[in-house]
Amino acid sequence: MKKITLLVLTCTLGLASMAQLKNPVKWTYAAKKINATNYELRFTAQIDRTWHIYTIDHKGDIGVATSFTINTNPLATTVGNVSTTAKALAMKDPSTGTNVKFYEGQVVFIQKIKLKAPVKTNITGTVEFMACDDKQCLAPTTKAFNIDLQ
Repeated sequence: MKKITLLVLTCTLGLASMAQLKNPVKWTYAAKKINATNYELRFTAQIDRTWHIYTIDHKGDIGVATSFTINTNPLATTVGNVSTTAKALAMKDPSTGTNVKFYEGQVVFIQKIKLKAPVKTNITGTVEFMACDDKQCLAPTTKAFNIDLQ
C-alpha cells in the first residue's frame, strides 16, 4: 500500500511541475507626479530573454496587440493615448509573411492622467498582451492594475 501511495504522489508531483504556467512577462505599475493635477501612469513590462510582446499598434494576422483599459474615475481623465519610449523591433513572421512589431527585454508604457482637482485617488484597469518566443505563443493574458495617485 505504501508503494502505491508513493507512486501516486510521485506522479502527481511530476505532473504538477510540468503543468506550471509560463509567465515570461512581469508587470509593475507606478505613477509619476508631474504637478498637483497631472500624472504619468507607468506600466513596465520586464520580458524574459527569448520572449517578446506585440506593440500597441500591432495589426498582424497572428498575435494580439498590447492594450490598456483604464476604468472610469470621476476624478480623473486620460490625456492622449498610451505611448512608449521603447523602440519596437520588426521582423517578417515566417508563418504569415507579414511584418510584425514587438518589444523584447524591458518596455515602459506611459498614459497621462489629469485630475479634476488635487485629490488622492487611484486608477484601475487592465493590460492585455500576448507573449511569444520563437517556438510558441501563449494565450492572451489580462492583468489587473491599481495605481495610487497621491
